Amino acid sequence: MLASRALSLITKCGISTCIQARGHSVAKVGASSLSPYYDRKDDPLTAVDFVEQLSREQKSLKEKEKSSWVSLSTDEKLKLYRIRFHQSFVEMNKGSNEWKSVIGGALFLIGLTGLYFAWQRVYVYADAPHTFSNEWKAKQTKRMVDMRINPIQGFASKWDYEHNKWKK
Repeated sequence: MLASRALSLITKCGISTCIQARGHSVAKVGASSLSPYYDRKDDPLTAVDFVEQLSREQKSLKEKEKSSWVSLSTDEKLKLYRIRFHQSFVEMNKGSNEWKSVIGGALFLIGLTGLYFAWQRVYVYADAPHTFSNEWKAKQTKRMVDMRINPIQGFASKWDYEHNKWKK
């Protein structure tokens, strides 16, 4: 009972693309029911033509198409092809210059990032601490050797205390 009530609600007001006629739904057929035109190499024959609204010249050409193709000129055959298709396989396979804009955009963003880090280096970060200076490192090394830190396998084991120089 509940399922039939839900189904009746769905078919009556839930589907906006249907017309109710005595309990039966009839689908509307319009431009949205046809697939759009596309050029693809893997599916070359589309369901719709490239040109939807034909001019008088194109209509006469379509009538002439129904007769023998021997009577058609090369230009007319090309015009008939362009009514049906937008691009040929050669035009679809032709490379584009899009890679140039992609590389340019990537390089622009890399440059912008470099400028951002340079700005941070100058204005955000403080100067390097004094413990990074070579004088401080030399004093710290001398102090560690004098204290004989890790004399068996570590730092002080590489110092020759008799000759006051590093072992080779």
